[in-house]
Amino acid sequence: MIVTTTQTVEGRRITDYRGIVVGEAILGANVFRDLFAGITDIIGGRSGAYEQELGRARAIALEELEERARAQGGNAVVGVDLDYEVVGKMLMVSASGTAVVLD
Repeated sequence: MIVTTTQTVEGRRITDYRGIVVGEAILGANVFRDLFAGITDIIGGRSGAYEQELGRARAIALEELEERARAQGGNAVVGVDLDYEVVGKMLMVSASGTAVVLD
């Protein structure tokens, strides 16, 4: 499945719009506690473990986005936007876009 931040896919024509699709992943407070317990992983102001968890959450959100696009009959998602929000003591990663059918 093609997933893109652009509104079109070069060389392909959108033949049908299937609707907005969203995928989310939430990292709970335990994740932050566990990550910061390994604070020695921080090198040069970056935490490899924290970045790895964020990458995992992003991958989950995008997988859900694709699954929902397929469920709506789409074979691509255009206009994808990734957002990161703090909700209480949790971090939410959400991906949204429009499920479409490409020729």
